[in-house]
Amino acid sequence: VQLVEYGGGPVQPGGALRLSCAASGNVFDIDNMAWYRQSPGKLRELVAHISRVGITNYANSVKGRFTISRDNAKNTIYLEMNNLRPEDTAVYSCWADSMGDPYWGQGTQVTVSS
Repeated sequence: VQLVEYGGGPVQPGGALRLSCAASGNVFDIDNMAWYRQSPGKLRELVAHISRVGITNYANSVKGRFTISRDNAKNTIYLEMNNLRPEDTAVYSCWADSMGDPYWGQGTQVTVSS
């Protein structure tokens, strides 16, 4: 399974971005997918998680601002990020679970700054 993220970049506080993660390879056994993020000097943290059937979970810090969604026909997940804050600045990485094995994308930088 290969995961490629798209959509990062610079944005001003209060702005919005949409991240995409496209899966390829043996996608038929992918179950859960998620977005993680890591800032310099901090541990990687789970941002949002979505099951194969669309059940979602969010970190408390992003609830009400971020939305994770999934298009199984396109083997893609999305992360809609609204009302971005400077503390959302991080490398955002896509994760997938296939037959119990974890897979990671290369990550995409999101920088929230005025």
